[in-house]
Amino acid sequence: MTQKIPQPLFVLEMANNHMGDLQHGLEVIRRFGQVCRSHPRFSFAFKLQYRDLDTFIHPSKQGRDDIKYIKRFSETRLSREQFDLLIAEMRSNGFITMATPFDEPSVDVITSQQLDIIKIASCSFTDWPLLEKIAGTCLPIVASTAGAGLDEIDKVISFFVHRNKEFAIMHCVGEYPTPDEHLHLSQLDFLRTRYPGVRIGFSTHENPDHTDIVKLAIAKGASIFEKHVGVATERWPLNAYSASPEQVDKWLAAAEQTYALCGIGEERLPENPVEIASLRSLRRGVFARRDIAASEQIRTEDVYFAFPPEEGQITANEWSKYCQCTARQKIGTDGAITGTNADLVDQQKKVLHIVQHVRKLLRDSGITFPGCSDLEISHHYGIDRFWECGLTMLTVVNRSYCKKLLIVMPGQRHPEQHHTQKEETFHVLYGTIELELDGSVQICRPGDVATVSPGVRHAFSSPDGAIIEEISSTHYQDDSFYTDPLISQNKGRKTMISFWME
Repeated sequence: MTQKIPQPLFVLEMANNHMGDLQHGLEVIRRFGQVCRSHPRFSFAFKLQYRDLDTFIHPSKQGRDDIKYIKRFSETRLSREQFDLLIAEMRSNGFITMATPFDEPSVDVITSQQLDIIKIASCSFTDWPLLEKIAGTCLPIVASTAGAGLDEIDKVISFFVHRNKEFAIMHCVGEYPTPDEHLHLSQLDFLRTRYPGVRIGFSTHENPDHTDIVKLAIAKGASIFEKHVGVATERWPLNAYSASPEQVDKWLAAAEQTYALCGIGEERLPENPVEIASLRSLRRGVFARRDIAASEQIRTEDVYFAFPPEEGQITANEWSKYCQCTARQKIGTDGAITGTNADLVDQQKKVLHIVQHVRKLLRDSGITFPGCSDLEISHHYGIDRFWECGLTMLTVVNRSYCKKLLIVMPGQRHPEQHHTQKEETFHVLYGTIELELDGSVQICRPGDVATVSPGVRHAFSSPDGAIIEEISSTHYQDDSFYTDPLISQNKGRKTMISFWME
């Protein structure tokens, strides 16, 4: 199984800074091991570069000291046994092991050494023979994108996604060192937006003393950070873009400070009691507009909102159309409505639960409808009994003619009523309903049509859930008369929801 890339991950790139000297390379690993152990909140990888120089360099160019990189690569050559010793030292210092292969034989070395992560250099980003070889391993992949065009990045990401690879891409600038004005850190925003499911990192070649750069990269969402490192000696001074142990220590301290400042970002903050108390004292309290009797339901028209709130008082922030409030005891005019003298029940979660099931039934039915339609939820005996007795409805049009979609949940019944003005025609689109007309029951299935004349008492239910197209004359708010008078007495039996579609 492919392991995951830790988050955040700091990659220390030795490249050829071992200078072809095994002992110097071991010392570099040890020195940075000491630094990294002082920053325990982070994960660290140490990275080497592998080239099979006998095949990587063209036969006619072997030994050419007048070609810059051939000279550099040849002078810093290490044997397989020496690389094995460097890998062992990385592991003993707690590093994740990582290497960049520049040819196919080097990929075989990485797999035989059982390294943890494989890196693709910017120059190899679209080296398709090499990518095919790398994709054949089970290792997670980190790829740098310096110099790559957008179409090339799209193709490489598609290549790894379709092979189900664990991978990340790095914003990188291939200038060594990189001037500040060429860092283009906003590319991190671009990459995160274009590839939302892909880990994004930052491979950095700026002046190692510039610790503000990592702060910006973290704030912009990078979660993998790579920097060239080395240890300066009298014989081998550091180049302009490789960081010393002291510089890496400051780099990591800047990263720690940034993570502390950024804080939690994957979820909403936990409650801060001091903050909550301070904000509550600035809210408006709920006060009685009139005398309210014990056990009376308190409606919005019965209250007003004013500052300052009293201790334990219900505030305007807790009052919404989804709430039901009932007085426990008598509350006088201008009296504070509190958690002691009234019960406030927030029904929003129950409404959301209903909406979720309505969405599912509509999806399952395959029926299309205008997405801007408001959803009307009827809970005739209260929302707690909605699944037993209730209905949801979409009004598509209500003019001289009216069209609605009636959504009946499984096992739900719409109670008996009649209209004095409206004539309705029910066309069953989905599911099965049991329709009662003046006490006579008929079973209606998809395609069946039934007309309900004014004055006809009607009720309906569905064992498995159903959707009915209602076509009628104009609907009037005061033209629904329920057989059970308790329903008409329930003034809060309807909840209207806008913007309820996903």
